[in-house]
Amino acid sequence: MATVDLNSDLGESFGAWTMGDDDAMFTLVTSANLACGFHAGDPATMLASCRAAAEHGVEIGAHPAYRDLAGFGRRDMEVPADQLHADVLYQVSALVGIAAHAGTVVRYIKPHGALYNRVAVDLEVAEVVADVANGLGLPVLGLPGSAIETACRQAGVAYVREAFADRGYLADGTLAPRGLAGALITDPLAVAERALRMVIERVVEAVDGTEIAVGPDSLCVHGDTPGAVAIARAVRAALDGAGVEVAAFA
Repeated sequence: MATVDLNSDLGESFGAWTMGDDDAMFTLVTSANLACGFHAGDPATMLASCRAAAEHGVEIGAHPAYRDLAGFGRRDMEVPADQLHADVLYQVSALVGIAAHAGTVVRYIKPHGALYNRVAVDLEVAEVVADVANGLGLPVLGLPGSAIETACRQAGVAYVREAFADRGYLADGTLAPRGLAGALITDPLAVAERALRMVIERVVEAVDGTEIAVGPDSLCVHGDTPGAVAIARAVRAALDGAGVEVAAFA
């Protein structure tokens, strides 16, 4: 029987600004990538999210980003390696401390947004994230065959392969830019069908029709995607119906 983790980017509210329906998502996913304050997720939200994850038996991953609150961490930035190292270490360490206070632990690191896309193709930036993960003894969640996978292998860091059920892919296996047609899939049935193909057939159709290999250990459904709860429910139902065990990788 196939087994896959189901993760979502959660804890992305900030102050008076609410993002997504985390209460519902925590009942559907097995792993939660929690914002650490640089793109979203103020301290109170981080604490509440850690408590909710503990309550629902959901594993926690740190979701560090570029320092970009205004752009939700989705704008690419040129940050010196030593500064980026400190920024990522600061974010993950903050969540580690807050999780401990909530009676749980951080199990892995998954970069967010533009940083995620950058480490997929830029080995120097990927090595910065891998070094932080190595120092903290945490695995990294990311795209298969990417620069961050190479950096983790070189650093002796455990690597977990991820696929995105609700995002379009380019033919090279990277995520389609959000402004491109087909970059975001919001129909629950279409996302569920893609998720099943990813897990069972281990392929996904790119936006140009090319079939690319994925073979995920974890599937992501974004918490801020329109209709995220309905999408997650459809994915979970499809996996359950096909006899796929949904369980945290950590």
